[in-house]
This record gives sequence, C-alpha cells and structure tokens, in this order.
Amino acid sequence: MTREQIIEFDKNNIMNTYGRLDLVPEEARGAVIKDKNGKEYIDFTSGIGVNIFGWNDEGWKSAVIDQIGRFQHVCNYYYCDKAAELAHMICEKTGLTNMFFSNSGAEANEGAIKLARKYSFDKYGAGRSTIITLNSSFHGRTVTTLAATGQDVFHNYFFPFTEGFKYCEPANIDALHEACTEDVCAVMLEVVQGEGGVNIMPADYIKAVRALCDERDILMIVDEVQTGIGRCGKFFGYMNYGITPDIVTSAKGLGGGLPIGAFISGEKCSKTLGGGMHGSTFGANPVSTAAAAYIVSKIDDDFLNEVNKKGEYIREKISAIDSDKIKEVRGVGMMIGIAVTVSPKDILHYAFDAGLLVLTAGKDVVRLLPPLSISYKEIDRGIEILEKILK
Repeated sequence: MTREQIIEFDKNNIMNTYGRLDLVPEEARGAVIKDKNGKEYIDFTSGIGVNIFGWNDEGWKSAVIDQIGRFQHVCNYYYCDKAAELAHMICEKTGLTNMFFSNSGAEANEGAIKLARKYSFDKYGAGRSTIITLNSSFHGRTVTTLAATGQDVFHNYFFPFTEGFKYCEPANIDALHEACTEDVCAVMLEVVQGEGGVNIMPADYIKAVRALCDERDILMIVDEVQTGIGRCGKFFGYMNYGITPDIVTSAKGLGGGLPIGAFISGEKCSKTLGGGMHGSTFGANPVSTAAAAYIVSKIDDDFLNEVNKKGEYIREKISAIDSDKIKEVRGVGMMIGIAVTVSPKDILHYAFDAGLLVLTAGKDVVRLLPPLSISYKEIDRGIEILEKILK
C-alpha cells in the first residue's frame, strides 16, 4: 500500500481514539525513523518509553527470532524457561521476592491493586480496601486504573468507576497522614509522574511515605511503568531514593517493543495470591519474556552510568538555549520535562514538521523519553531542531 492508502485505511477502519501524526514508518534504526515518503525523524519518544534500546537493536532482534524459532506461546499451566529466567533476573536486581507477568502497565497496576486489597483482607478483614493515589498521577486506562488515576479529566463517561480510591496532594506528607484513615490498605505513587508533567517527588517525601506505610502496615506500591528499566538512571526509579516498596509495577521498556507487564512483590505479600486468584492467557508469553530477558541482561552499572550522563547532557544543552519560551528543564536520568510558556502541543507539531518526535505531559510540559541507547550525534541533531523551534 502507498503511504496515503495506509493513512486512509487507518482513519476509516480503526477507532479514532488517537491524535495521530502523519508518520508511516518504513524502516528505522537506533533513534532514527524513516517515513515511507523518505523523510527522516530523530526519535525523542522511544514509542512512549518502550523502545529503550532504540529501533531494530540487533541483540534484541536475535533474542526474539531465536524464541520464535522454538515456540511462540505456552499455556500458563506449564513452565516457560524464559519467563523463569526473567523473573529470577528481576528478583536478583531488586531484592524483591516474586512476580506475576501481564501484558501491559494497566494490567500490572490492576494486579497490584488486587494484591494489596487481598493482603489487607486476609489480615484485617473487610472494610480496609481504600488505596491512596496522588493528584496528577496516571495509572492506566482500564475502568479501575482510571479510577486510581488522580486526574479529574479521566473521570468521565465510563461510569460507574471502581470504588475505593482517594487522592492526595503530591509531596505533602501531612496531607498523606490525614488521608490515611482506618480504611486504607495501600499508597500507590510514581516517583516521577510521567503523564502528569515529569513531576519529581522529593527524596524526603518518598522516605516519609515508606516510614508511614511501615508504621501503619499499609502497603507501598510504586508504579514504575514509565520510570523503570533504566529510564531514571537506576534499574527502577525508586532505587534513587534508598527505599524498597512492597509492590512494584513495570511494563513499557521491559519488553523493549513487545507487550509485557509485571507486578513484583516483596516478602510481605509474596504468598497472598494463590491458585486461581489471578491469571492471564498471554501473560509470560515466551517471545515477550525472551525479549525482556535480553533487555534486563544488558542493564548493568556501566549502562546506567551512561544513561545518567546522557540525561545530564540533554538537560544542560536545553537549559543553555536562550529562549523565553522555556520556564524550567527538569528530569531524572533520561526522563526529561521542559516546562514552556507556550502550548506544548504546538511545539510537538512544529518539531514533527522539522523532523523531531517529542511528547507532551501535563498542561505545559514537553516530555522527552529518548532511547537509552541513543548516540550523542543523534542527541545533538534532535536538540538542534528543538533549539530552532524554541527560539
């Protein structure tokens, strides 16, 4: 099909739930995408934090092809070597105990919610099932994870939403103490709010949340769907804070481009879910877990040090741009937000026209999630385009 036919077929046959840009990839490598019309784009999005090793990584591709050559799916009534290997690797890197594999971040967060409520029910009985999340948070688009998301804009149309959530001001430990009534079983948060605007939680706040949860036997759930798998310069973003959550959720970059999610449990609630209490037909898919095992195997200290260096380089280069359109540049690792005085959507469209892919977040933030493997040459090409637009 021609580029125009693809766009037409998409518009006529796929539900119009995405505000698509007219990019039809023909081929891609590293952080460069070539459209079917021959135009090249520098990718500062990683497919919204998914293609963390960029496009067409050879090692990742080999891991996927090797597994497809063996078998593509196995029923979860049986064992899967790649799933077992991946789970062992993640437990070793985190010190957590065990996990459940799903297909997406929303599913991982749903599972974490079920785990927290079951733990509390087993220990305290009914009536202790409320989960506190933070304003400006984002936890997914299922009916339950929309309810968990602390943004009013998402609480429309799909009534009735799942009950049992309350929302709290971020980085305000006094407000959290006040919200922790006797019906609360868990606090669920992102250490850096991605969709909410690349809002970085202060270290003293995260440590105070951990202490409060310990004091009241409330589970601490950290949503690492966007911040994890090296994005924030550590394997998981919470590791920048010197704490260990009770439950961690992961997806996006975990599979490097194939769908996979997981919720990971510490010792406290590792035996809470028993036979038949949770399941997924495609969870722990052999091809996805093979891809994820390759990704996880490559994220070592040297790789993470390079992620931090590149992130600092990007922030410094953007901060040096002389433009009154920039209010603030913030970020951790290679999760970067540029607060701007103009519409971030306008910048996104201008960047697209100029050959650069960026994202938005919150009301006034241009969000950058480049591939963690991006070269400095590709970084410089992208920032050169961004500088021209911001000036």
